[in-house]
Amino acid sequence: QVQLVESGGGLVQAGGSLRLSCAASGRAFSAYNMGWFRQAPGKEREFVAAMGRSGGSTYYADSVKGRFTISGDNTKNTVYLQMNTLKPEDTAVYYCAARGDRSSGYYPSVSSYDYWGQGTQVTVSS
Repeated sequence: QVQLVESGGGLVQAGGSLRLSCAASGRAFSAYNMGWFRQAPGKEREFVAAMGRSGGSTYYADSVKGRFTISGDNTKNTVYLQMNTLKPEDTAVYYCAARGDRSSGYYPSVSSYDYWGQGTQVTVSS
């Protein structure tokens, strides 16, 4: 199985950028469908972005399309979420997740993922 550790969160002003990292260990992340989710206080965890197995197709929530980019570096076994033009409504704990089967596709549901990191806080000030 894979273990996931997120990093890169912090406090940033609106309009700024952050890059989140999700370091995978135990197995190569390319063997999984990878996803980024976020959870704001009092709200349900929601889909942000996903990437198919072997760094295939990428998918984004409408709220982040054009501002966020998911990517992976096989040499570092790390998945990234580049976040640009951040807005206060992007404030949340961001989680990395991996889906552990052989399929490859669009999986926006929390329940579709088997492994989760501990999360990293992103706070965007206005």
